[in-house]
Amino acid sequence: MNFSPFSSQSRRAFLGNLSQGVGAAALASLLGRTPLQAAARGVIHPLPLPQKAKRVIWLTMAGGPSQFETFDPKPKLAAMHGEAMPESFTKGQQLAQLQGQQLFCHAPQFPFEKFGRNQTEICSLFPHIGSVIDDICLIRSMTTDAINHDPAHMFMNTGAQIAGRPSMGAWVNYGLGSEAENLPGFVVMVSTGPGRTPQPIAARQWSSAFLPGRFQGVQLQGRGDAVHYLTNPGRVTRGQQAADMQAINTLNRQHDAFVHDPEIAVRIAQYELAFQMQASVPELADLRSEDQRTLELYGCTPGDGSFAANCLLARRLAERGVRFIQLYHRDWDHHSLLREELPLRARETDRASAALIRDLKQRGMLDDTLVVWAGEFGRTPMSQSNKGTAGRDHHNKSMSIWLAGGGVQGGVVHGATDDLGYAATEKICTVHDLHATMLHQLGIRHDAFSVKFQGLDARLTGVEGARVIRDILA
Repeated sequence: MNFSPFSSQSRRAFLGNLSQGVGAAALASLLGRTPLQAAARGVIHPLPLPQKAKRVIWLTMAGGPSQFETFDPKPKLAAMHGEAMPESFTKGQQLAQLQGQQLFCHAPQFPFEKFGRNQTEICSLFPHIGSVIDDICLIRSMTTDAINHDPAHMFMNTGAQIAGRPSMGAWVNYGLGSEAENLPGFVVMVSTGPGRTPQPIAARQWSSAFLPGRFQGVQLQGRGDAVHYLTNPGRVTRGQQAADMQAINTLNRQHDAFVHDPEIAVRIAQYELAFQMQASVPELADLRSEDQRTLELYGCTPGDGSFAANCLLARRLAERGVRFIQLYHRDWDHHSLLREELPLRARETDRASAALIRDLKQRGMLDDTLVVWAGEFGRTPMSQSNKGTAGRDHHNKSMSIWLAGGGVQGGVVHGATDDLGYAATEKICTVHDLHATMLHQLGIRHDAFSVKFQGLDARLTGVEGARVIRDILA
């Protein structure tokens, strides 16, 4: 099935719902349905599959966390520490910064411990995640096509290595719409721990590309105003702002009557959403309304902009009907100082990641919320040093991620890598497979969800034969 974001029928329906601007919003809210709610209905209805997940919270560990210091124990690699990496693994392979270098096996730098009913081994740096391992599906056989940061982020987010494709959050928002009354359907938050200067995260990672602009991600700030320029300047009242917006939208509708530009409908919707967000976002972002036990569960301080605070905000966004929530935590790029820096990233994310699962579960929301923890690629089992002081380089043939909730089995390990962790060898998964599984749990057939773009049917899962990872589904 092909869905056109630019059909005149969609445009007329959208403008009809918005035809009275703010006045209609006030009237419709009394009737229980605002124009934004009507406009937020997705293009896929009815859903072709049973919907196990209503929303997604995607935790992005930006920089590429090492699977050998997180979720993939390798005793054989530890035994071979400092020895030459067997050429049979690497000959003729794409090796990022290691091409043509002498390579040495690099042992896992921290011990692994067993957790949960199945005694799943994960790194001792993540005891809180270990405490909820029975709710987690750990995939040790994930692979990706990209080997450098920006293309790898693009591939993980959009299914393509080049810019110009919609992000997964935009696809989901477009397909399903949003249940949030006064918030965007796709929200992004970025956090950074103290220490080294991390690599930037570009806004194109949450772009809607050729989908209508209203489906793109909206970034919320962790400190200060949650959204820049959302607060009215001094002495401008909410009534004045409403009158200005109504006048602007009236002009936009009159202009659209002549030019028939579908982006004008997007502009009208964005003005109305921004107006409603002026009231809803400050209350959302004020974590002081949470009880002390919840703040201690996440280990956060209101307004500190930490990953922990963003995890708590993610739960609050999910409660309010936001469809896709993506959190980035930066500085997992450990080419050096792996032993010194990775424990810091673990402390910044371990407790909050587990708290999010516990909190969703105790509120009865984990069953229909799909939580994903992933970087953009994995790390090499070898380095250019035999002294044990180096970090690890980019690697696309093996990485570990985990999922929880949303109809995914808990307490299971899916797939495996070879003895040295160089490549996935059992139940190999691709990024497109991951996207297909996510869409499947949301009730969407990934192979039938496409948009005509430049004469081709574009879709999140590409055309390479993505498959749903059915072994991990409950």
